[in-house]
Amino acid sequence: MANFNIVVDEDQQWLLNCLSATLDPNHEVRSFAEASLNQASLQPGFGSALSKVAANRELPLGLRQLAAVLLKQFIKKHWHEAEEAFEHPAVSSDEKAVVRRLLLLSLDDSHRKICTAISMAVASIAVYDWPEVWPDLLPYLMKLINDQTNMNGVHGALRCLALLSVDLDDTVVPTLVPALFPCLLKIVSSPEMYDKYLRTKALSIVYSCISMLGVMSGVYKTETSALIVPMVKPWMDQFSKILNHPLQSEDPDDWSIRTEVLKCLNQFVQNFPSLIESEFMIIVGPLWQTFMTSLGVYVRSSIEGTEDPFDGRYDSDGAEKSLDSFVVQLFEFLLTIVGSAKLVKVIMNNVEELTYYTIAFLQITEQQVHTWSMDANQFVADEDDVTYSCRVSGALLLEEVVNSCGTEGIRAIIEAAKKRFSESQREKDAGSPIWWRIREATLFALASLSEQLLEAEDSELTRVGSGNLLEQIITEDIGLDVHQYPFLYSRIFSSVAKFSSVISHGVLEHFLYAAIKTISMDVPPPVKVGACRALSELLPETNKVIIHPHLMSLFQSLSDLLNQASDETLHLVLETLQEAIKAGYELSASIEPIISPVVLNMWASHISDPFICIDAIEVMETLKNAPGCIRPLVSRVLPYIWPVLNKPQQQPDGLVAGSVDLVTMLLKNAPIDVVKTIYDACFDTVIRIVLQSDDHSEMQNATECLAAFVSGGRQDVLAWSGDLENTMRRLLDAASRLLDPDLDSSGSLFVGSYILQLILHLPSQMAPHIRDLVAALIRRMQSAQIAGLRSSLLLIFARLVHLSAPKVEQFIDLLVTIPAEGYDNSFVYLMSEWTQQQGEIQGAYQIKVTTTALALLLSSRHAELTKINVQGYLFQSAAGITTRSKAKLTPDQWTVVPLPAKIMALLADALVEIQEQVVAGDNEDSDWEEVEADDVELDKDLMYSAGVTSSGRPSHQHLEAIAKAFNKDEEEDRYEDDQLTVADPLNQINLANYLAEFFVNFSQSERQMFDHIFQSLTQDQRNAIQMVRAQ
Repeated sequence: MANFNIVVDEDQQWLLNCLSATLDPNHEVRSFAEASLNQASLQPGFGSALSKVAANRELPLGLRQLAAVLLKQFIKKHWHEAEEAFEHPAVSSDEKAVVRRLLLLSLDDSHRKICTAISMAVASIAVYDWPEVWPDLLPYLMKLINDQTNMNGVHGALRCLALLSVDLDDTVVPTLVPALFPCLLKIVSSPEMYDKYLRTKALSIVYSCISMLGVMSGVYKTETSALIVPMVKPWMDQFSKILNHPLQSEDPDDWSIRTEVLKCLNQFVQNFPSLIESEFMIIVGPLWQTFMTSLGVYVRSSIEGTEDPFDGRYDSDGAEKSLDSFVVQLFEFLLTIVGSAKLVKVIMNNVEELTYYTIAFLQITEQQVHTWSMDANQFVADEDDVTYSCRVSGALLLEEVVNSCGTEGIRAIIEAAKKRFSESQREKDAGSPIWWRIREATLFALASLSEQLLEAEDSELTRVGSGNLLEQIITEDIGLDVHQYPFLYSRIFSSVAKFSSVISHGVLEHFLYAAIKTISMDVPPPVKVGACRALSELLPETNKVIIHPHLMSLFQSLSDLLNQASDETLHLVLETLQEAIKAGYELSASIEPIISPVVLNMWASHISDPFICIDAIEVMETLKNAPGCIRPLVSRVLPYIWPVLNKPQQQPDGLVAGSVDLVTMLLKNAPIDVVKTIYDACFDTVIRIVLQSDDHSEMQNATECLAAFVSGGRQDVLAWSGDLENTMRRLLDAASRLLDPDLDSSGSLFVGSYILQLILHLPSQMAPHIRDLVAALIRRMQSAQIAGLRSSLLLIFARLVHLSAPKVEQFIDLLVTIPAEGYDNSFVYLMSEWTQQQGEIQGAYQIKVTTTALALLLSSRHAELTKINVQGYLFQSAAGITTRSKAKLTPDQWTVVPLPAKIMALLADALVEIQEQVVAGDNEDSDWEEVEADDVELDKDLMYSAGVTSSGRPSHQHLEAIAKAFNKDEEEDRYEDDQLTVADPLNQINLANYLAEFFVNFSQSERQMFDHIFQSLTQDQRNAIQMVRAQ
């Protein structure tokens, strides 16, 4: 590209001086320069002035790069008025033309950092102007790409297209691909003319385009197929040539180009498996060549550390170029092949070799050994989280092998593990210092697949002896020096925990005692981490008689370990402590004085870390629930937190909210005398927090605490102060503040749970305030910015509907008389909101109460029901892919339907969901039935309104199956507030039976309305209703 001259006039010189001053070490000089530039950005010509600096190749590189970066920011703020970040004034059309011209002329700059900055500015403009306002952009870029005499221009054009291709949509790709791909193919297929960097950049553009074509294929299958078919063979040929060469050591450019090839192949396989199936075999051999040679490079570079793996390094465009990132991409593509029903057969004959070599990739790297030895927290974090690493990616590949290949896959993995174990044993006998790495990797692979392997062991047809193999491996290393092989020892502990069900009792007891002993020893932190993992898994299943003699020493060791642990390791130690307490419930009275002070101090010292606080509170809750511990624990906690709650303004951040949370935990399921003790110490201060605090966390926790006080104390909570009216007034004052429509929604978040407790446990005191309560609920709901808050308030209305039964129409009359801003009345607003939110309501109790309340409203036959229209169904969007720009131009449109039709559709949807779960045999983790409260005496009116019993109801086989499916105990999956709602008689409603009875009765009593609405339902909804009516 020919040079062009840019004259540095007086204004340009001022800009250059300002840019230079922003780099000055003096803070005042920098600040003044930044303010001057900000002021100048509001003047006409600032964008073109920055462009001239960026384009002037005579100026210093740093100033040009800074100008390009500022130009990109300027474009975002002032180029397009519809942009969210737009600020006036807008750039004029003439100035835009100058900027676009100068930027294009600068794309062939020899400095790659400048080229990248210019390309980013071009891409920013293209989002708004291309192709309509900037039609010559693509032709110019194509001209640069095809000019073999100007490699800088090729680089600039490719860099620019790479940025542009990320945001391509279905309107551009079909015209771009036929024109661009031949040029890209020429670059990729000409290694003698174009270096690996340029070929890699070309492949990144191919990847983006193929990705968009894959998205489009769902709507435009014929059109995308027509584009893909001609390119499959030539591109597969090039991919195979690149992969066929052995992977090069210490050559990140080689790794990068292969990474892009694998990404492109991944998109082809994921989106067009049928179209590439016939050409795929040409890839298999080269892919295996890359896989095999990669292992050798990876072992030398990452595992042994004798070559450079380029970890944490990036190219001039910001793309990662480490060996790790390449291997992860290699595993991702192999995982896609294995997961493809069409292509998995390609590797079926070599599945054992695939798993054998994959296990070798799972070895701990030299960098991991160094990092984990220095930082136990990082070790725990990397073990617990699905981090970006070869170990995780390789384990996912093995998991996919099992899922796709079934028994063959499991047998292949077991055989591969046996071979690797034998190899490690030979290396160990030969005195190799790294024999333990492949042993640890083998255990890691087996532990990663523990669920699938244990399932196979349960069946005689698929039993593969994983327990025997694991026992053989771990017993071989029982006498290891933990200081010499800490990571292997840690893996042995965690593997024992994973496979405890198939390991002999003698071996389990050995490692249980070893874990207990290890906790108290001076051993490397990773070994203690493994011991904690083993104890967390083994203690719940251990014979209590065997473990009891060792528990006191274990508690003392864990208490000492708590004082040494930090951050990530604290979670693990607290989790282990919790399991130890459960295992030693009979010793609870003697362990409480040991454990409580340590955990309480741990909680207080980590109050700013919510995760550690939660773990600590869970340990104290487990201790609280142990026999004979609640009263000493409460007497220990209250003196600590009372001063905190009494002077909340003087406390560090988080301590007040955390203290209230601790009080709430103590209140849950506490005996009445304990509730009274906590009331005397904390009730007044908690009320004050709700009334006076502006901290949202404090208000949320205090609201939950008040709900727990009302739930635990019930009517007694009013009498304890000696002034019933005053206490009731304070409870109502708290409700009033929380329902203030001007209060931030976050502060009011848990008001629904609190109001529900007032209604359930203080009904006679609340009765005179129902009208005011309803009006306040409506105002709060209308101003709520959080969907969860609106849902919780809807639950209150649903509960009030039940309380009004059998005279639901009177409650509707009340709602009609209460105004609601923007609506005819509160009933119209409530039903509009309720019918929109019903499908989003979470929680078994919440779904049950709101669904049955809707049925009661429909059954009331109130005249107001037929006067109201609500949001119905979403219109089908226009053809094509819905991009962000399209979504702005054509927002969602909904039908409008009568309220009775919408209610009946929602009830039918609930029935459909129940029936689908029954058909699928999904009897676990059901969200429909709560644990029944045995000590709750049912209110006859409530039971009548809910329709739980029906003397004339016949017993039908299908409904019995549904009822059975949802009668399971769901204690593990219940929400936090279920302990507050479990006492509600509505918990005993069987939703499946209820809906079946409702539809049978409603279709008989309101035949004309039922038939009319029935015709407007979807086929699935009609089928579900007909199924229960036909019984």
